[in-house]
Amino acid sequence: MTVATPTLTKLPNYINGRWQQATTTEWLDVSNPATGELIAQVPISTDADVTAAVDAAAAAYPEWRRTPPEDRIQPLFKLKQLLEEHIDELGRIITQENGKTLSEAKGELRRAIENVEVACGIPMMMQGYNLEDVARSIDEMMIRQPLGVVAAITPFNFPAMIPFWFLPYAIACGNTFILKPSERVPLTMRRAFELLDQIGLPPGVVNLLNGGKAAVDALLDHPKVRALSFVGSTPVAKYVYARAGANGKRAQCQGGAKNHVIVLPDADMAMATQIIGDSAFGCAGQRCLAVSVAVTVGEAQTSFRDAITNAATSLRVGNGLDEGVQMGPVITAQSKSRVESLIAMGEKQGAKVLLDGRNSKIPNYEAGNFVNPTILDDLPVTSDLADTEIFGPVLSLVHADSLDEALTFLERSPYGNQASLFTSSGSAARRFRYEAPAGNIGINIGVAAPMAYFPFSGWKDSFFGVLHGQGRDAVEFYTEKKVVIERWAKDHSRKF
Repeated sequence: MTVATPTLTKLPNYINGRWQQATTTEWLDVSNPATGELIAQVPISTDADVTAAVDAAAAAYPEWRRTPPEDRIQPLFKLKQLLEEHIDELGRIITQENGKTLSEAKGELRRAIENVEVACGIPMMMQGYNLEDVARSIDEMMIRQPLGVVAAITPFNFPAMIPFWFLPYAIACGNTFILKPSERVPLTMRRAFELLDQIGLPPGVVNLLNGGKAAVDALLDHPKVRALSFVGSTPVAKYVYARAGANGKRAQCQGGAKNHVIVLPDADMAMATQIIGDSAFGCAGQRCLAVSVAVTVGEAQTSFRDAITNAATSLRVGNGLDEGVQMGPVITAQSKSRVESLIAMGEKQGAKVLLDGRNSKIPNYEAGNFVNPTILDDLPVTSDLADTEIFGPVLSLVHADSLDEALTFLERSPYGNQASLFTSSGSAARRFRYEAPAGNIGINIGVAAPMAYFPFSGWKDSFFGVLHGQGRDAVEFYTEKKVVIERWAKDHSRKF
């Protein structure tokens, strides 16, 4: 199914409960990655725009913080219903600006809605604890209080889901919130904030600020911003984490990944092929949990190699809004060029190109940013590509003689976002779960994406911080602990 291209518009910011144009003369074009059509222009907001958003959030904070948690979650119930009602519309917007298929877009929205649902449990999740008589006639309690103004900087690959790792928890805990979405995909959050405008939040509780690096730096440096969440590449995650720390801010920064899957000879090969193929090529490989390297052990090298090549060859690539399409484009022409150059690097360094997705041309979408599924066989472990995040539909195959050797290969990776194992052995599965050096572990699972009531974990260069997004970690991140110790002397003048 296709939809009409939206009227080209210069996108506004949403500050203090109203839409307003940015005070800038610099705008970036937003294009449909499948068609190349220009669909919007996004402002590169200035320091003045950042200041306006922070001031609005700071002004709204005292009253919002004093609003009882039970009252703070009532708008979230309304938001869940609106997201459910508009899931098809939002899905089409995601596909138009990001390129993923409509089914993938709606799956992303389902995860966003789950986070809203979990945040509705804040009256329970935010509770502290207490103990009477820590000493004679002295009681002690721990309570959680919100931080104040908080912000999130989110990436292009999940325009809806990742903002909702943060927004519902932040405001349910009593903070006020500023979102800076990726300037590559601003339309999804534009529509989401139109829905947020309908749920009865006081002005300034949520704010939408479009922009680029200058806006990020201004948020990092503003003294009223207490905490910042980030998802993106590892170099930028390190930069944001360091600058936030230098300014005394709390930060959680999700970085890049190079996700591995180990396939043992006893795996259900048909199941492994389908699931790993979906992981490697779904969303055109533009997932931080996408499988990038398959380490085949023993005879699985031949059986899995042949099966995954056949499966990838049959995938239908095209516009994600067209019926039957299974994989869309990468986000920009620059991304396409980068992915293709990395394929060439892998080939030059010794990998065999079993399936070559370079120079793809999709009929009727010749201007799109398409890279077809690509498989590189027998990638040398010394290749630069073994540790380089490709962020495209490229699966590299590495051979190992044993589970020991496969685990050693995983351990040398600088990243630790996800690792998966396909096997029918409970013993091997338990060992892998115990030893695999990654924060999200899959056993016969290709995309080990935690449900909203679990943290989205990550280790090594895939995460900087202590508390992750989602679930209880989100509540801990968006609150401060206060310990109160009380003694009340007996009033001898009273007769009770």
